[in-house]
Amino acid sequence: MTRASKHLLEGAVTLLAGLALWLFTGDVEVPVVTPTKVGIVLMCVGGAQTAWGLTGVVRRSARGL
Repeated sequence: MTRASKHLLEGAVTLLAGLALWLFTGDVEVPVVTPTKVGIVLMCVGGAQTAWGLTGVVRRSARGL
């Protein structure tokens, strides 16, 4: 598994975990953090990591390796 595909997979999993938190934890109350806000942050991080992985895959395929 190359670095780019690893970033792509990790980003997709993080994005989906954040989406699940954002969608399904609206009624949950935690004293320190809000799970829906944590979900939004995870979606942003996962999206950035997925974009980084896609960039690596595209650059690697453009070089012909």
